[in-house]
Amino acid sequence: MQTDYSRELERACAVARQAATLVAGFDTRAMAVEHKQGGEPVTAADLASSTFIVRALAEAFPDDAILSEELPDDASRLHKPRVWMIDPIDGTRDFIAGDTGYVVMLGLCVEGRPAVGVVAQPKTGMVWMGAAGLGAWKESPPGHRQPLRVSSVREAREIRLVSSKSHRSEYYGRFCRALGISDELALGSVGLKVALIAEGSRDLYVYPGGQTKIWDSCGPEAILIAAGGNVTDSEGHPLCYTQASLRNPRGMIASNGLVHDQAIAAVARLREEAIARG
Repeated sequence: MQTDYSRELERACAVARQAATLVAGFDTRAMAVEHKQGGEPVTAADLASSTFIVRALAEAFPDDAILSEELPDDASRLHKPRVWMIDPIDGTRDFIAGDTGYVVMLGLCVEGRPAVGVVAQPKTGMVWMGAAGLGAWKESPPGHRQPLRVSSVREAREIRLVSSKSHRSEYYGRFCRALGISDELALGSVGLKVALIAEGSRDLYVYPGGQTKIWDSCGPEAILIAAGGNVTDSEGHPLCYTQASLRNPRGMIASNGLVHDQAIAAVARLREEAIARG
């Protein structure tokens, strides 16, 4: 019997909207920026968003574990069947720069699989949401919802790629040439990239590196799967949410599902070429 996640989805949407409003109220021009171990930036807005979301979810779902990017991992997530995974601001560099490519992200993982996801964009008020067994929607202010469905693009040369803005390298040029892709959009937030695939305005996201973490992928994966797409690591395996490590060590590929195998094959070819070059 399919679990009904309606309550979880609606509560997560309400919390994400409120957190997005909170983040939008910060003045980035006068904001101090600190850096965590590894060089990732963090601001008072990240911390305030995290505090608000964690408190709200703990009140609504007291038996669930909660993992936030801005809190130490206490490992409770490894011993509970339901885990909320939060990125209080995904795309902090874009937030600091005053760009639009950042979001607030919430995801609920149940028995190791993403079940509920919400991505809220503070700059626009847009909210993308989805849940297993229910479907996926995009909500535009003031509360208008429309169903999400991935694109029908099948041909490699027609792929509209959405790529990493903060982790740029010559890799994306090689990847585009390998598949004949001419349409590429670079954005900061993983959640926003995947949301655009869920709504059908983009078709593919590829990140073969090991920098994304499970709070980057949980919510977006739930939305994209509910919209008919696919998410795997760069080798085609399901992402793992029940391991001690927080990283997605083999990267991430998100797509409309129809171009997924082509993307995996292209990543494998480029990896073999890199090994051959030494």
